[in-house]
Order: sequence, then C-alpha cells, then structure tokens
Amino acid sequence: MNILFISPTYSGAGGIGPHAFRVAEKLRQHGFNVELMHVPHIPIKNLKNLSFSFLGTIKAISNSKTYDAVHAWNVPSAFIMKKIKAKKKILSVHGVYSKQVDMLHSKITSSIINSKESQVLDWADKLTTDSKFVQSEYAKLGKSFEYIPAPLDSQKFQDIYTSTEKKNQIVFVGRDSFEKGIDILRNIESKINASVKYCTNLDWKDAMKIVQESQILVVPSRIESIPQVIKEAFFLQVPVIATNVGGIPELISNNITGLLVPPENPEAMTDAINKLLSDNNTKQKLSKNAFKFINKNFSWDVLIEKYIKLYES
Repeated sequence: MNILFISPTYSGAGGIGPHAFRVAEKLRQHGFNVELMHVPHIPIKNLKNLSFSFLGTIKAISNSKTYDAVHAWNVPSAFIMKKIKAKKKILSVHGVYSKQVDMLHSKITSSIINSKESQVLDWADKLTTDSKFVQSEYAKLGKSFEYIPAPLDSQKFQDIYTSTEKKNQIVFVGRDSFEKGIDILRNIESKINASVKYCTNLDWKDAMKIVQESQILVVPSRIESIPQVIKEAFFLQVPVIATNVGGIPELISNNITGLLVPPENPEAMTDAINKLLSDNNTKQKLSKNAFKFINKNFSWDVLIEKYIKLYES
C-alpha cells in the first residue's frame, strides 16, 4: 500500500509533525510504503504556514503519482492534499485550528480562517484527531472526526536512562509561543523553589534526558489538544503539573495521574509547583499511577490496529 504523508515538519521534540514521522516508521514495519513529502517554507512566523501551503501545492501539481492514500497532518497540509491524486484522503487535526489562529494571529487572518475552515475539512474523506476534546469541538460544527490517540513508543526510550535526578530542577518542553504559556512560567520563575530548564529547540532525545532528570514537568498552556510530552513524562515517571485546558484532562486526573491548575493563574501554578517539590509521597504516587495509565492506554501494541484500519478500510 502506497501512502503519502504531508506535514510542515517531521522533526522536533513534540507536535503533530514528529507524531506523523513516528506513525510512518511504525507503518513501514508493518509492510506499508510511506513517503514523506518535504516542502520548503519561509521561516518567518506569520508566513510559515502560508508559504508551506503555497509551495507545497505547486509541488503537488507537478506530482504525477497516484497513491492509495494521502494523509495531511494539520490544516495547512490540506491545501496540498487537495491536489494530490489518491484513492483516499485523510486529514488529521491536533487542536481546533481556528481557535489557535484566533489566539496567535490578526483579526483579518482569523476571519479568513474561520470562513474557510469548514470547507477545507470537507476536502478529506476521513477526519481524525488525537483528542476527544477536539472531536467534540468540531462536532459542534457538524464535522465527524474519528478519535485515534497518538501512541507512545516505549522502544524510543531505551537510550534515555542515563540521567541522574536533579533535586532542584523543573522542566518546560514546547514551542516558545504564546499559546504554550511559556511567558507565565518565566514570570513566576523567581518565586519557584527550583531552577527551570526550558526545552524549546532541542532534539527529542536531548529533551527527554532533561525531563528524566527533572523533578516536575510543567505545562502552563493556554490552549492545547493532547501534549505528547505529558505522555512521555508519564513513561519516564516524572510528575506533571498542567493547566486544565483542551484535552489535557483526558490524560491527567487531578491528584491521581498529575495535578491540574486553572489556566492564566500564575499564583495557583506557583503554589502547586512549590508544594509538590516538597512532597515526595505525592510525587511517587502520581508517577506510579501515570506510568500504569500510559502503558495501559497509549502503547503501540494497543493502538497499531486502529492505524492499520484507517488506511485499509
């Protein structure tokens, strides 16, 4: 079976692009022929997606191949997907795209996206998301998304277990971007009883080593789908404090698999971090519960058949 993946990037410590890369690797192990389309883009914040969609569309028009399936990862990739010849077209969305644009871009850009988003989603034969929250949000627009979680590949962690725990260190992993709430953490840093490591532009393995040696992973996001780094911290048995937004509560049951705090509440975030830093019993409880949860629900052994069925059905 010949499949084409389209994503603005396939590298990094988190996000939908690295997830697409991991899916491609696993599908190849099961006999699928997966091709990754690489498209250049202009590395300027508000032009990245626009240039990616425009240059990718030109590349797609010149591509004479016909695929069994083309899989676009996130809305900007759908513009390219539309021009690819394929028997089946799949679009995966991690997060409500129009809400992300509302938060990060101008009102003009936001109004354009809001008016076009429904039309773009209709270009796909199948829509998928990794979050029940996103699934429910798009259902309000009359769109039917299949929920397929992003798995955690435990084999990727074989070379990670080299770090020693640092007692006075917490960690942030994600883009240096407003929606990730990194500014909130920076503003309370002086009030935290630990140093903060910011992993905003590291290779995945380097970021995971820092997570493993840290006392707590902090996720102060303003908007989210399902942060893969929370699953990774669960597997590394590092307790997580995160904001109660988007799909995060699908992973974190408060005071069971992690701690939830309200978004845009620096005082609550500071208090939660400092209390957990000094509470070894709670840290151990959260880590143990989270490790069991992630292995039971998000391993490739549990989820691989869902992905195979997506392409073969």
